Amino acid sequence: MQPVRRTSLIAQVTEQLRAEIRSGRWPIGSRIPTEPELTELTGTGRNTVREAVQALVHAGMLERRQGSGTYVIAASDLGGTLTKYFADAVERDVLELRQALDVQAARLAAQRRDDNDVRTLLRLLDRRSQVWDTDSTAAVDADVALHRAIVAASHNTVYLEFYDSLLPVIEDVIRSRTTKYGNQYHDEHAELVHAVIDGDSDRAARAANCFLGSLIAEYPER
Repeated sequence: MQPVRRTSLIAQVTEQLRAEIRSGRWPIGSRIPTEPELTELTGTGRNTVREAVQALVHAGMLERRQGSGTYVIAASDLGGTLTKYFADAVERDVLELRQALDVQAARLAAQRRDDNDVRTLLRLLDRRSQVWDTDSTAAVDADVALHRAIVAASHNTVYLEFYDSLLPVIEDVIRSRTTKYGNQYHDEHAELVHAVIDGDSDRAARAANCFLGSLIAEYPER
């Protein structure tokens, strides 16, 4: 970050903090620098930094944790809003929404993936398989990263930004579902990834639909 001008300090610092989050330099789940560190980074006073941080807390992008620090909980204002809105959502409902998003993302990814996407998908698929039975936290992280990479392979920036806004909610459901049911679905993920890599959009969409349909079926109808 760069020192800011002396006009509209709070707004400028708020935008700088928001930019750090949206760029991924401060990823979801990470602790941001302390107030003294932010004061030094921005060249402003602690009151200005405190107000800027509080603005992003109100926006739902940051969360203060007593005795621990301030953490990133959403990658955008929209993400913060959706995280709060879906805080009490029924898990099956979230999965049904995710099914609609992931199926079309898989179709687009199969049509548009490039060599970098292929390498990323294979790496994340392998990572997911390696950690699933040994580290539950890493397993969920790998699963989320893999599905996000499929959306990224669609090369639709609006799609990816909206998906990123939902990631905290999606991650919570994945973590909860894994604790309850524990099914790995390694073969289903491999089929999905290889359908995308092979450029078979119908097969990719079908794989995503079947996999998420199986997840939804784990939950009783309301």
